[in-house]
Amino acid sequence: MSEEKENKAFDIRLFKRVLAFAQPYRATLYFVAFIAIAMSVFTALNPYLLKQTVDGYMLTKNGEGLLMMILLMLGVLLLEVISQLLFIYFANWLGQSIIRDIRTTLFDRMLHFKMQYYDKASLGVLVTRAVNDMERIAQIFSDGLFMIVGDLLKMVFIASIMLIVDWKLALIVFGVLPIILYATRLFQRAMKSAFGEVRTQVAELNGFVQERIAGMKIVQLFTREKIEMERFEEINEKHKKAWLRTVWYNSIFFPVAEISATIAIGFIVWYGGLQAVLNNDTTQLGTVFMFIQLSRQLFRPLNQIANKFNTLQMGMVAANRVFKVLDADSLTIDKGNFEPEELKGDISFDTVYFGYSDKEMVLKGISFDVKAGETVAIVGATGAGKSTIINLLNRFYEIQKGKICLDGVSIGDYKLAGLRSKIAVVLQDVFLFADTIIHNINLKDDRIGKEEIVAAAKAIGVHEFIMELPGNYDYMVKERGAMLSSGQRQLLAFLRAYVSNPSVLVLDEATSSVDAHSEQLIQKATDQITRGRTSIVIAHRLATIKNADKIIVLDAGNIVEIGTHKELLLKKGGYYKNLYEVQFAREEGKGEIGV
Repeated sequence: MSEEKENKAFDIRLFKRVLAFAQPYRATLYFVAFIAIAMSVFTALNPYLLKQTVDGYMLTKNGEGLLMMILLMLGVLLLEVISQLLFIYFANWLGQSIIRDIRTTLFDRMLHFKMQYYDKASLGVLVTRAVNDMERIAQIFSDGLFMIVGDLLKMVFIASIMLIVDWKLALIVFGVLPIILYATRLFQRAMKSAFGEVRTQVAELNGFVQERIAGMKIVQLFTREKIEMERFEEINEKHKKAWLRTVWYNSIFFPVAEISATIAIGFIVWYGGLQAVLNNDTTQLGTVFMFIQLSRQLFRPLNQIANKFNTLQMGMVAANRVFKVLDADSLTIDKGNFEPEELKGDISFDTVYFGYSDKEMVLKGISFDVKAGETVAIVGATGAGKSTIINLLNRFYEIQKGKICLDGVSIGDYKLAGLRSKIAVVLQDVFLFADTIIHNINLKDDRIGKEEIVAAAKAIGVHEFIMELPGNYDYMVKERGAMLSSGQRQLLAFLRAYVSNPSVLVLDEATSSVDAHSEQLIQKATDQITRGRTSIVIAHRLATIKNADKIIVLDAGNIVEIGTHKELLLKKGGYYKNLYEVQFAREEGKGEIGV
């Protein structure tokens, strides 16, 4: 939706789209609407009963009838209380049920977005959409829509009773209505703009705080505390000003509405009392009492409608922003239907072109083949396109031209889940959830039991280090595995890949930030996990380079050389030979090449 549509006073198409999520709860929706009507009737009925009590029983000193009317008024009041209770509960139940469904739809959508979407999207904004904005949408039903409908019905009933009982007094009250209606309209427009700014500032504040907390180590390492604090104060001040703008509009509107209502009551007392004195008609007193009470009930919904309309608008703004995420054209296309039980692991890149934008290609027509069971090492300078190959094989991104095949079948013809279940990836930047080790390994897949995980850990040499941790496999690693070293996190990533029993392994085996002991464990894990399966390794160790069946040398998105370690060293003036002499050879004693 365009910004212009978002700033409209009310977008009926957007509202219908929100209302569509209420279809599974039609019975509750109709029940809440019925209760809203009942509340309106009960609210307007009691002042009329008060008039009848004063005129028909109090002034005539009819004690028996007076008791009967009081009991009747108590009964109506009790029904009003019960209807309010039912309305509040079921309106909120409806709102929470609807946002549960919208939130589920949103999260499911986000689970299937391309990685390219997350490259550009703000994490804080997405969290705001999935949490804060959802609660605003719930208020459309709990505090907005039905409250407005109920208040409008209440005003219609009250106005009808006024006109029937005394049209002259009714006209006095109605004479003040245009002032309040005009003020309400101005207030609604101002608050629409103000609340839009509030949502923008909330999202920016959420994004800033979340990002700084996640990167606190960098902030402190580079002594950025003062600078980040100044930036936070600036954002926080904008957030405060956005909210104060809404407070300012409220502080103007509600006194104006209250003064207008008080003026109307003054006119009622003046005119009604004057008529009673001039005509010596005491029965006019009951009408005056009724009109005073009804006028308050007439003006109060106007104030509430303005307030509830703001709530409705905030919900609509939030819905608009949530639907923008839902409508994002960033889903990975999953039209494949090929899902074999087993894969040999033959991989083919055929003239593959890819760029994160159409203006600049990262891979420029690369072609290579990997036979089943082979280990292929990829080397090259930073930015050469090594990690891009990993992303493309898993279809995190879609290629612009060319073809990528697995066992002779285009990866686009595979079911996406089936394709990714056959490919295990160990990245240099290991992500662990704030959970136990066992749940970070099986990712809560009940098909992978603890016994299987323990056996796999022993096979790749990870079991001993896990058993040294408090709680062993039930050790809580905290958010992003903060309680573990980088080497330990990478070992767990190897174990996670190994227990999935993949046909193809893709491995970024960086060890620049691990100690010697962890590096030995990682080397053992690498040897075990790559044995007998197709492996593509972004190589950082000389041992991996030498043992690879094939080495692919990348430079600026082009494959410049392919061969074994010995073959490539024989090429006089070759790219790999120069790279080896400059970097690899001097690292041979250390066992790491640093690429």
